[in-house]
Amino acid sequence: MLVTVLGAGGLAAAARTGMFAERPDGCVKPDRSIQLYAVELPKDGTQVRLGYGLTPETASYPGPLMEMMEGECLAITVHNLVPEATLAALRTNPSHPLGVSLHVHGVKYTQDSDGTVQSGSYVPPGGTRTYTWYAQPRNTKTGAQGTAGYWWYHDHVVGGPHGTQGLAAGLFGGLVVRRPGDPKPDRSYTVVFGNQQSINLRRGEATDTCAEVNPQPGPTCLVARMGERIELVVVGIGNDMHTFHLHGHSWADTRTGVVSNGQPFADSVPIIDTKVLGPAQSFGVNVVAGESVGPGHWMLHCHMQFHSDAGMSTMLHVLDENGNMPPGMDHLHAAAAAPAAAAAPVTDDAAHQHN
Repeated sequence: MLVTVLGAGGLAAAARTGMFAERPDGCVKPDRSIQLYAVELPKDGTQVRLGYGLTPETASYPGPLMEMMEGECLAITVHNLVPEATLAALRTNPSHPLGVSLHVHGVKYTQDSDGTVQSGSYVPPGGTRTYTWYAQPRNTKTGAQGTAGYWWYHDHVVGGPHGTQGLAAGLFGGLVVRRPGDPKPDRSYTVVFGNQQSINLRRGEATDTCAEVNPQPGPTCLVARMGERIELVVVGIGNDMHTFHLHGHSWADTRTGVVSNGQPFADSVPIIDTKVLGPAQSFGVNVVAGESVGPGHWMLHCHMQFHSDAGMSTMLHVLDENGNMPPGMDHLHAAAAAPAAAAAPVTDDAAHQHN
């Protein structure tokens, strides 16, 4: 058997000439399609911020949570609205091409949807490109394990060939692939632990902007009503190890975060409230808000002590049955005040290693 290995330029050329399939095996045609926009957001101090959004106006970091069912094929058209000058300022080598991309973990894709410079699958400034993801189902006959789980997506081009500057700026988001029968949450949030003791690229007071009245759910406002099922997609980026911990709640250390009724060997499944998280790892947490513990402001933080002391801590706010914020909002920020350094914008100048 002859195996030919193509270099970076060869892969890009092959992509341009159509050597690689447009869609992975099993995806005859996309079941649905979405539009995704990469835009520049207001700076955090002097730090450039970029985000993905289903519209340019709703771009954020993390980007929108993507949801798929096993067996589904999804076409995502990325529009690069990031100014060329911004991308040029972020690159570490003047010969590196300018663009953004979409690289995904967990699901299936071909070389054309890898989202790398080496394959030529990126989007130049002002351009568009469609990426195809296939949530391959489990198949006991072929041995396919399926793709159900908690994953994430991110840029792999901005700044350099591993997208380090794109990640540091905010181009990332969560992905959930469900299997029939999986629990359906009432609310889902993406929680990204990163470098410089950050949660969603924020520290200290910036991690929690919930209003006392009519709080609006979002990356900096984790809120749910008593009894609602909450799903957290937890992701690690950068170079640091973390220990994710949620106060007052626990979950099963399984693919879904729950133990199904009647599941064999249920007694052997660990129930946990803390889990170690490394770079590029991801997992899901499913809890019932306030179950047995009631409404409250429940801390969510890294349990590496110097990380939490530096501001790597936020709150899951569980409202009462009437949707009212429980007492204690007036002293939350004062009690969780971080060192002055934590107020600085979160950057990422360290070397990045990608799985």
